Amino acid sequence: MLFRGSIGAIALMAVLFTTVGGARAFDDAQYPNLKGQWLRARPPAGVTGQGPFDPDKSWGLAQQAPLTPEYQAIFEASLADQAAGGQGQWQGARCLAVGMPAMMTLFRPMEIVVMPDVTYIRIDHIRDSRRRIFTDGRAWSEDIRPSFDGYSIGKWIDTDRKGRFDTLEVETRYFKGPRAYEPSGLPLHADSQTIVKERIYLDKSDPDLLHNDMTVIDHALTRPWTVAKKYRREKVEFPIWPEDMCVEGSGLVFIGNDMYFQSGEGYLMPAKKGQEPPDLRYFNQTKK
Repeated sequence: MLFRGSIGAIALMAVLFTTVGGARAFDDAQYPNLKGQWLRARPPAGVTGQGPFDPDKSWGLAQQAPLTPEYQAIFEASLADQAAGGQGQWQGARCLAVGMPAMMTLFRPMEIVVMPDVTYIRIDHIRDSRRRIFTDGRAWSEDIRPSFDGYSIGKWIDTDRKGRFDTLEVETRYFKGPRAYEPSGLPLHADSQTIVKERIYLDKSDPDLLHNDMTVIDHALTRPWTVAKKYRREKVEFPIWPEDMCVEGSGLVFIGNDMYFQSGEGYLMPAKKGQEPPDLRYFNQTKK
């Protein structure tokens, strides 16, 4: 009887370990190994710029973005403003989240946490960016609150038919703005009706190379724009995760729509040649 009782206890424990809240426990072996720290892959020779959206081309006009004439003019104005000392359409200078799709360029390291019903993407850049890619079969809802990172619904698929998942297909909607693709200020449409589609998968010959085939559908584009982003896994046992506090150490000061620099002595400096000082109407301007 004691033996049978032991067998029963073992069987009960097995059920408890394989069932959580009535659902099957997470089987890690069914998913690709995406653990570790991911960095933006080294660009091809000759590619320049601070994290271009299309990693195979230099940033700015060399991206050859299929913009409408209206948004091509906005983009060129952004480049001209940057050439004069401003920040153009890049909102990261204001410590605003860069959002999707720019965050997936990986200006800081990325961590991916795969769970049965949701895949988390964590990137510490300007502010904490935490994408939740829901893989629980949910549908789109009218109650979703727009955000810079958007709302992502995904699906794991087995493209090789080997009995385990190898590719995560994702669609992201419900954005707010303003947002740009890259630090050159290459703009997305002001209506924030962007749709971003991704196929995320490990390279078949290199398990430390992660692909993200990304397509952006946006009213500022004349057609969908597809790029092939690539990430490289750091081969270290205990990676260092940097903390990024946007306002810490920043010398940029925004007053209204104008940007100024703070000197090493703490004084306000112009950012552009011939820039007027800020409006001091509420300060006592009597010289002593």
